[in-house]
Amino acid sequence: MSYPQLLQPAEKLASAKDGLELPPIVVLCGSTQFMAEFTEANVQQTALGRIVLSVGCNMKEPHPLWADPADAERLKPQLDRLHRAKIKLADQVIVVGTRIGTSTRAEIAYARQLGKPISYLHPEVDPDA
Repeated sequence: MSYPQLLQPAEKLASAKDGLELPPIVVLCGSTQFMAEFTEANVQQTALGRIVLSVGCNMKEPHPLWADPADAERLKPQLDRLHRAKIKLADQVIVVGTRIGTSTRAEIAYARQLGKPISYLHPEVDPDA
């Protein structure tokens, strides 16, 4: 007697998204120094009918939540984990900006590890190009 194979978490997520008939989900990655590009990419992807996930906090801009350096230090890892969750949820990763720093490089590596397709608004910054 054969038993049905149990779905892995990623397969369950894909199945749930299919069952809900969701449009494609994209996540924008890159340095927050390129916030204008994030905004434009969000508009473009939304106009194409995609759900867009993006950065939620730009710690390069002043804000009371991270005005104290100790608060900023505690918040940064939380935001990194949250962005990785967005990458996991997304169907595709889009990298914005003309420079790729350490954090974005780590996000790209994580997306690759998950097998997510990655595209670059500036293909010249693709480390594999």
